[in-house]
Amino acid sequence: MTTFQSAHRTFKNYFVLPIAFLLFGISCSTDATTLLDEDDSISEDVEETNDDTPSDEEVDTSGAVVFDQDFTLDATRTVANYVLSQADYAQFLAGDGDITMVAEKAYEYLDDDFDYIIILSVEETQPSGLFYGRSHLIQNQVQGLGTGVYNNAASYGSAGKLKSIIYMPRTEYISNGPFLHEIAHSWGNKGIIPSTVGGHWGFASTAGQLGGFDQIEDLGNNTYRGSLNGQNGFGTFANGGNSVVYGALELYTMGLIGPDELGSIQVAVNPEWTQNAGEFTADAITTYTAQDLINEHGVRVPSVSDSQKDFKALTVVISTAEISQEQIDTISANLENFSRQGAPDGSWGSLKNFWLATQGKATFDFTVAQESIQ
Repeated sequence: MTTFQSAHRTFKNYFVLPIAFLLFGISCSTDATTLLDEDDSISEDVEETNDDTPSDEEVDTSGAVVFDQDFTLDATRTVANYVLSQADYAQFLAGDGDITMVAEKAYEYLDDDFDYIIILSVEETQPSGLFYGRSHLIQNQVQGLGTGVYNNAASYGSAGKLKSIIYMPRTEYISNGPFLHEIAHSWGNKGIIPSTVGGHWGFASTAGQLGGFDQIEDLGNNTYRGSLNGQNGFGTFANGGNSVVYGALELYTMGLIGPDELGSIQVAVNPEWTQNAGEFTADAITTYTAQDLINEHGVRVPSVSDSQKDFKALTVVISTAEISQEQIDTISANLENFSRQGAPDGSWGSLKNFWLATQGKATFDFTVAQESIQ
């Protein structure tokens, strides 16, 4: 770990970049790119046979599954709809929805086969004052990330599989983001590098879903300018919704690359924004190598050769009345695009799905298998 410190120190007033600036020229065709509100947050609780038995292919899985009058699964087996009371639904829009209630409802009818439960409201516009997405971290079984190992899955009705519950108030955020961002919170930033932006990378050369720049220029007098993709400016907590792929540190924490593929990371010490695009002051810039991170936090266990690469999620759309077939079709199409092992279709423009964001190193599956239905 090395630290560079300029000879003079000049501090300027803190300046928060406006949300519009954080888009910094990203082109997504006509698709809207949604950034995280600064209130984005993480909640962490420390061959064919001749017998009469049908094969998986022969099981009739056509048609929607009606578990009860308020909980159904659509015919594609990708979209569950949970109809809530007005009061319970309103609590989600107030930022205090009962995610345990949703999880326990799902586990009444479905087995504990999902790494994630994704809860989506059906709001047509972003609710005023509400975060764009929130990750509730249920467990961590990975060592070397800067936090301990824990498992609170039982508190949500899971026998131990559930890793995270993600809530987003609009179904469009599957494609626009912050979906990729919220998934990244499963592994970062749990303290693997220092940051003044809790749970995010902050002022660092991380260039990923959780923020950071890819280039830094020393302007003298303890003043620096960060840029991303050739444009002055960067986000400290997000970098443009699903238009951005995962950075190297994110891929490392996810277990998708090894330390040999992780370059050095520059982190600003006591950074403060100035009023110029991408410009900030800092006491110093500290450089962390992969070995520095290992020395401080230990090796990542499981390693890249043993880490999980394929993830399953249950999508639960909450509403106060049964959602329409048109809504189901749109949501299902976006889930298919997000989980596709290849580029999404043209309706996504230049937005990235999970496969692209991970450079084809991991998959995400939303299909509820027949065997997962109790």
